[in-house]
Parts: sequence; C-alpha cells; structure tokens
Amino acid sequence: MTEMTLLEAITTALAHELQADPDVAVFGEDVGANGGVFRATQGLQARFGEARVFDTPLAETLIAGMAVGMAAQGMKPVCEIQFAGFMYSTFDQLINQAARMRHRTRGRLTCPMVLRTPVGGGIHAPEHHGESPEAWLAHVPGLKVVIPSSPVRAYGLLLAAIRDPDPVIFLEPTRLYRLLKEPVSDDGTALPLGACFTLREGSDVTLVSWGAAVRETLQAADRLAGQGISAEVIDVATVKPLDIDTILASVARTGRCVIVHEAARTGGVGADIAAQLAERGLMSLLAPVERVTGFDIPLPLARREDEYLPSVERILAAVSRTMSF
Repeated sequence: MTEMTLLEAITTALAHELQADPDVAVFGEDVGANGGVFRATQGLQARFGEARVFDTPLAETLIAGMAVGMAAQGMKPVCEIQFAGFMYSTFDQLINQAARMRHRTRGRLTCPMVLRTPVGGGIHAPEHHGESPEAWLAHVPGLKVVIPSSPVRAYGLLLAAIRDPDPVIFLEPTRLYRLLKEPVSDDGTALPLGACFTLREGSDVTLVSWGAAVRETLQAADRLAGQGISAEVIDVATVKPLDIDTILASVARTGRCVIVHEAARTGGVGADIAAQLAERGLMSLLAPVERVTGFDIPLPLARREDEYLPSVERILAAVSRTMSF
C-alpha cells in the first residue's frame, strides 16, 4: 500500500485502467502535457502516449460529444471538464445522447463513458469553480453520479466507473484533493457503484453525507461522542443510483437522521433522501429529518465562502434539534 491523496488515487486509477485496457482514453483541456489544472493526469501522457492521453480545445460541448461518439463505438473514454461550473454546456450531450443511448437503441449500443470534474467550494475560487451539481445530474435517467470522499473510495469507485457499461459522472471534491492521505492499494480492486459506505456505527442518530461534507460530518460525530451521543455516519458515495436501503436500515436502528450536503437546499439530493425516509421509514423515525445544506444562492466569494459550507457547528445544532424530540 502507498499513502496517497485523493488526487493521487485518481491518477493511479486512471493509470491502472490505461495499462489494463487499450480501449481506455483520457482527454480534456490541458490534461496531456500539463497534467490537468489540478495535475490529476500528470505523467499519463508521457507514459501512455498522445493517442491515449490528449488535449482538446477549450470546448466542453466538443469534449462531451467526442466521449459519446467514442463510447458508442466500443471505446471507454474518460473526459475531464476543468470545473463543474463549465459543464452545463455538456448537458445536451449527456442528457439527450449519453443517458439515452441504451434505451434509444434497445440495448444495441451502450455508452461506457466517464465524465470527471472537480466540484464544490472551499478553495476560495470564483463562483463557477465551486458548483455542486449532483442533484441536476441525478435527476437524469440513465446517468450514474458518483462523489468520492476519500482516497480509497476515489480509487475504487473510479475503477468501477470506467468499467461500467453506461455513462458515469464522477464528481471530485476539490477541497479534498490534497487535504489528507491514506493507504491505497493499487491492486485493481473496484468498489461497488450504487452502494453506501458506513464509516462509523452508532445508535442514537444517523448522519448521512457525501463528498467533501463527509469530513465535517465525521468531525461532528467525534464531537457528539464526547457529549455521549452515538452517531452512525454513512457516506452515500453514489447519489444515483441511491442505496436507500442502507440508510433505511440505519435509521431503523437509530430513529433519527441528519442529512448533510454542500449543494443548495431546494431540490437537493437530501430532499429526496428525506422524502424516501418519510415514505418507507416513517415508523422508524423518532423525530423529523434534519438537513444541513448550502443555501439557495450562488456560492459566495472567498470572504463569505465558509458561511455557506456546512460546518461542524451547524451539524451539531441539527443533531441537537432532532435529539430534543
């Protein structure tokens, strides 16, 4: 095992699949010689050549369209959009083409492409560099949407995404890229898509999160333990398809749930989880489901950014409210 950051785990997973499968290609703006804006593809072009790892023009629609065409013809393209806020022009390709390929052709063609992009705030960048678009994407039938929260999960989930026969949107939390390291085994073992990960077991309240917000959620669980409150922490990891059964089973044990996500509150994935808990787990709930989220505004500029992001204090306050019932 090697100690890796989340960014290094992504690079390692890309290299593993480029080595293992000649149909895999990596491309996007500046991903070749420069190794990407965050250096997620650093060294890959030198190792695998310009035919396998190559730069594109500054044209997101072109990048997504190339990926759809290559995937429809049997390749496994992995394309990069430099920031999530720049991917909206790709929605025509993703929604009308990639997501519908299997359905439109009655299974004759699939679209085994991966679109990678950094997401989320916390790096004091302009607003279009801190988007959290997972709810928009999760609403599209035919797309899988994955958000890792650690180096180990980034490695295993990216392997699974590249090997999946259908399109996967792989959202990488920017502020976690170099924030922490953990041992990662580059053994080619994929982690399952569509499965939650229980990071911590507990008996009093279930904390559900994904992406960068998992960090604050785990910190809140540590603080709660000091107060005598046992919190179970679930990393959703794949917001589409959602593993609601794991969440329901946890809430059946704890009776309470707090959902934490960075994206805006209205129409967020947290609202869908809360609705499913009301539909299928109402008799387990001892208190209303709480949500700790971003606000219904554009991500603020650097000076106010921390007030937007879910904090440990906001999570603790939500737990206090749900424990009061």
